Parts: sequence; structure tokens; C-alpha cells
Amino acid sequence: MSAALPWRWLGRVAHDDGIAIQEAVRARLLAGDTGAACVLLCEHEPVITLGRNADRENVLADPVALERAGVTVVQTKRGGDVTYHGPGQLMVYPALRVRGSVADFLALIAAQLAEVAARYGVVGAYWQRQPAGLWLRQGGDADRDGPAAKLAACGLHLRRRAVLHGFALNVATPAAQWALIRPCGLTAPVTSLAAECERAGLPPPPPVAEVAERAAPLLCHALSVCR
Repeated sequence: MSAALPWRWLGRVAHDDGIAIQEAVRARLLAGDTGAACVLLCEHEPVITLGRNADRENVLADPVALERAGVTVVQTKRGGDVTYHGPGQLMVYPALRVRGSVADFLALIAAQLAEVAARYGVVGAYWQRQPAGLWLRQGGDADRDGPAAKLAACGLHLRRRAVLHGFALNVATPAAQWALIRPCGLTAPVTSLAAECERAGLPPPPPVAEVAERAAPLLCHALSVCR
């Protein structure tokens, strides 16, 4: 069995800086340096990102409101539509090469994030390919007909199967930030570990850096097949 991948906590970084770090790792991978593979974890400063297929009408706030809120807007290479990143959200960037199916790769990461959520008492999160993301039934796992809310979003860009971008797990993302956009062009609600813990009367999750420390071993072990 392959050794677990290494991981790095980048702290809170601007979106463009996080992407630059990923790009540097991808350049090494594409040059044949298999030892460059790792999992990068971070938080971002407030930013709205537009995927390759984004509809700018899904940015609901006007430029003045965004400036007042300290939120920038950037175009990205990833697939998908519009989303938000910022404090309270754990970014998971698998800086490696995909082995096998991309859909299986995404499902593998989502399963680890569902396990992280469960360790804080938020159970029943499940991967869904369309619309892509980690979802949670608002009525609980037993309520299969209850409305679903997105707990983690995802989007990738691949070059020769080397990954850029990844997953965003909402740990304690302020709910007001989602009013700035129509997340992924959907009307479905967005939730967080903090919101679900409060709903269930559980202790709140710890800061994102601590969640990253709990998530990293699960992610690195599961993704060791991508070395």
C-alpha cells in the first residue's frame, strides 16, 4: 500500500495566492516529480469565484455592495458556476494526479469530508454528482424526502490529469455571505457544520485550522492511491 500523502496547512491566504501554490505543485508533477503530490488545506480571504461556465447573473450583489463587504470577484479555470470562499470555510486542494475515474476521485474526497462532519455529530452527508457536492438532508438522514442543503462544493481543472482547485467544506461560513450570490446557480440552501451543530443542539465545530488537522489524515490516507 502506498504511504499516505503529505499535507500542508497554508493558513488564511488570498485565493490567487492559493492557486499559485497549486500551480507550482502541478508544474512539478507535470515535469515528472511524483514526490510533489500533496494535499493543501487553507482558508481564503472573502472572494466570489466564477467557473468556466459561470453565469454572471448569479452574482446578486452589485459592485458597491461587494466592495463594502470586502469581497473580490475572480475568474477561475475550474468547472461549474459561481461560488463563495472565505473565513470559516475549509479549502481542500488535492495537488496530485488523478488515477482512474474523475467521478470516483470526487466521490472519494466527499466521503472523507462526510466522515469529518460525522465526527462533529453532523451525520448523513452524502455525495451527489449532479448537482455536484456534499449534501445533507435538512430533516436528518432518515428524512429522505426532506430538502437538501449543500455542505461542501467542488470544482476541478485537470491538465494531463493533474488537479487544480478542489473542495470547499463549510465549517462556519457566515450565512449572510451566500446572499451575495446564487450558489452554483441553484436555489437549494447552503449549510455549514456550525449551523447543523446548532440545529441539533451540539457543540460548535472548532476553528477551521483544527478541522483541517482532523481532515488531513483521512484525506491523505484515502488519496495515497494517487501518488
